Amino acid sequence: MSAVSIKTGIENMDVKVIHRFLNEDSYWAKNISFELVQHSLEHSFCVGAFIDGQQVGFGRVITDYYTFGWFADFFVLPAHRGKGISKKMLSFIFEQPWSKRLRRIMLNTSDAHGLYRQFQFKDLSGPTKLLEIYRPDVHLQYAEWL
Repeated sequence: MSAVSIKTGIENMDVKVIHRFLNEDSYWAKNISFELVQHSLEHSFCVGAFIDGQQVGFGRVITDYYTFGWFADFFVLPAHRGKGISKKMLSFIFEQPWSKRLRRIMLNTSDAHGLYRQFQFKDLSGPTKLLEIYRPDVHLQYAEWL
């Protein structure tokens, strides 16, 4: 396998690859529009994994860079899984000076608990303190806003 390089910033991301995966293959963002993906990347810290110039992994952190970060949309394309690429992306993020000062870092996953536990993620310390409004299909209703 060729070396994996990590890049940041929306200008370095292949938004078409990211959109295709989220729209077609993810369990959390099926049918999401290209425009919504584009806008979400513009307002996040983006990290991508690349092999021979081709994007094979992605993740973003929605953050204020001082107190809070939400990890979202992390994936590695199926042909490249099991090679440590996710760990490389996560390690890169946790090496950033701003990530070391975040008081709370959160994410939502259905199937990658083992991976994230390796990076100190734990079950909620106070689950009764957290509330949410969950609207999984809101992006389908308000696509015209984009």
